[in-house]
Amino acid sequence: MTSTPGTAPGTPPGDRSRLRRRAGTAAVAALLLAGVPAGAAVSADAGTPKTATGPQGQKLTVSATTGLDPARQKIRVQGEGYGLTTGIYVALCKDNGDNRVPSPCLGGADMSGGSKTSQWIVPPGDPYEGDLASAFGPGGTFDVDIEITEKGDGLDCAEVACSVVTRADHRAAGNRTQDVRIPVAFAGREPGEPGGGEGVDVPAGTVSYKSAAEFTTAGKPLDLLLHPDSKKLYVGADNLPDTADVDERGLHVLNPEDGTSESWISQAPGSTGALRASAAARIAGPLPGDGVVYNYPLRGVGSAKSGDEAASGVWLAGSTITDIAPGTTPDTVLVAQGATLSEIERATGTATRTLTLPGGTRFAADPERGAVWYTDFTAGKLHRVDLASFTVTGSFDLPGGPGMAGFTETDPATGAVWVGVDRSVLVFDAAGTLVKTLVGKDLARDAAFDTATGRAYVVWQDGGDLSDPANDNNGTLTVYGTEDFAPAAKDLSLPGNHSQAGAASLAVEPGGATVFVTSPAEGKITRLVRQVSPLVTHAPEDLTAKEGEEVALTAEAEGTPEPTVRWQVSTDGAQTWQDVEGATEPALTFTARTAQDGYRYRAEFRNEVGTTRTAAVTLTVTPATGGDSGGDTGGTGDASNGSGSTGGDGSTGGDGGTQSSGGSTTDGSGSTGTTGGSTGTSGGSPAAAGGSTGTAGDSGSTVGGGVAGGTGTAATSGGGSLAATGATVMSVTLGAAALVGTGVLVHRRARRRTEGAL
Repeated sequence: MTSTPGTAPGTPPGDRSRLRRRAGTAAVAALLLAGVPAGAAVSADAGTPKTATGPQGQKLTVSATTGLDPARQKIRVQGEGYGLTTGIYVALCKDNGDNRVPSPCLGGADMSGGSKTSQWIVPPGDPYEGDLASAFGPGGTFDVDIEITEKGDGLDCAEVACSVVTRADHRAAGNRTQDVRIPVAFAGREPGEPGGGEGVDVPAGTVSYKSAAEFTTAGKPLDLLLHPDSKKLYVGADNLPDTADVDERGLHVLNPEDGTSESWISQAPGSTGALRASAAARIAGPLPGDGVVYNYPLRGVGSAKSGDEAASGVWLAGSTITDIAPGTTPDTVLVAQGATLSEIERATGTATRTLTLPGGTRFAADPERGAVWYTDFTAGKLHRVDLASFTVTGSFDLPGGPGMAGFTETDPATGAVWVGVDRSVLVFDAAGTLVKTLVGKDLARDAAFDTATGRAYVVWQDGGDLSDPANDNNGTLTVYGTEDFAPAAKDLSLPGNHSQAGAASLAVEPGGATVFVTSPAEGKITRLVRQVSPLVTHAPEDLTAKEGEEVALTAEAEGTPEPTVRWQVSTDGAQTWQDVEGATEPALTFTARTAQDGYRYRAEFRNEVGTTRTAAVTLTVTPATGGDSGGDTGGTGDASNGSGSTGGDGSTGGDGGTQSSGGSTTDGSGSTGTTGGSTGTSGGSPAAAGGSTGTAGDSGSTVGGGVAGGTGTAATSGGGSLAATGATVMSVTLGAAALVGTGVLVHRRARRRTEGAL
């Protein structure tokens, strides 16, 4: 939501009430304003209906704009003042901003006359009037109903900002003069969401990831863990032939910033207890402070930390370990050996509990809810094991039947179970009910969760078989919200990440700012960093000021990297824009002149992800009047001194420091320019009345003397200044004010002003 800009620098305390916002903006959020076209004004009422004014004075009213039913909502749309030469469509459309066609629209460009989602309105006598289109009423009026939904016909208002609009019909598709837009929001959303300004190339606040570094210091990476305490990156690795002079298998400890090796534990006890070179296949979890518990082939359970020369560990009896996770106590681990689940003591390898399931190889533990989810990919089954009783308490079908094994992971925040099978991720809730199926173009290989942001990260690997048309050797990283499963970031292509040499894995830094993804086939780990296109957090508002007042416009945006800002101005109703020279600070201050009346301003924020603009706001400048400005500071004067005892000289000026009253050295009789006349009566009017009307030639006229002072309409008025006449006494100027600290606006009078910028 917008906040009120600070009072313009240089405005005297008694005059600040004069710097008012245009009626209708105070109660409207910046996100709502972002959808209003050039010259539009939104009604002040935050409820319904909502009204907007178009570029040619058209008035559009919508009966309901917030909390709309996503399935179907009937709304009433009324208009007046539309031209009688151009037909229009009335519809729900994607709001693409000023001077860009609203599109796509629900129902498309309906030319059949049978749509309930849009209406076609034409001038009276138009060939299409009748069955296909309705005619405008007197004065270019219309009153229609449309039925809208959140999604349909290529439009998804959950993903883009949408508005109820009027736009020229298909016979004048390039005509933007009929564009009037009123943002709407369906239940659970704010008007204009995703909002935060108008994204030029990508929506405002678009999250994406980019590669920041590639680490090749850990052989063939198989599994990852970013230690929560030491912040070190632990990598379980095998050897990648012909890439190094040594066998690189083992547990590698890397600096997560640059990938430099801090430690390498290559030795672990084998079946006889003797140390041997061993790969680190899967990492079970962290040890307190530093270090990890991990599985090394074939049946080893070891632990090690940075700086250790070798791992300590035990060798289990039975078959190969297929999965591992922390146990119910710090001294135990859960181990899968095919369909057998055991909890063993790490020090001795003794199984304290054992359970044989109908089938399966992989599992995920949910200690918060006392459950283990065991996946049998071959049989297409998911089993729930109760940790307390160590018994199977439920079995569930994996839709689609048997499939290629991917992963089984639980969301620690919700208890949901995410299962990767073939090119899909099946999401079950904590009770075992399938709630979502996410389909990708590659093989689902691993998932990780960030509870701080409620995001799930999934790495998908290409199959690597180029004879299959579905394969291209490139994998994908996707990010989803864990509540609505909606994409939370742009998909990122992972070139060369295919499954021919092993499954990819990933680790996420708390908060999601950094993600690490392995590519076994390439023997590398890619460090990805989050970036966000600018999102406007504070937008400027319409301003009304008097001639000569100093006004301030402020705007803020957040993004990663931190966005830069530049201010732009339009002198032709937002049809064209130009940069304001030197205006590259979040606060813009300048002295208002009548020549700027109706100018529109916006801030444009940029970073390497995208460009976002605030909604255009309008500056209204009213002429300063001598009586008004003098009356605030000088009182009414007395019978012997037409200027008043304190304020008649006008030396302090009117609103914002404007010189709007008082005599000058060329005054008809006053020699000092302070009293406007020796008696205050030569102007032919009583001093108590504030002098004459100041129309012309009255020597000694008391223009600023009181509430009935001069009108400021004549340049030769005795005692009236140029500012009081409405004449411009300075070149048009502009300055920039600094924004100091996070969210703290400091307004100051601009030190540097640029000629001709406004």
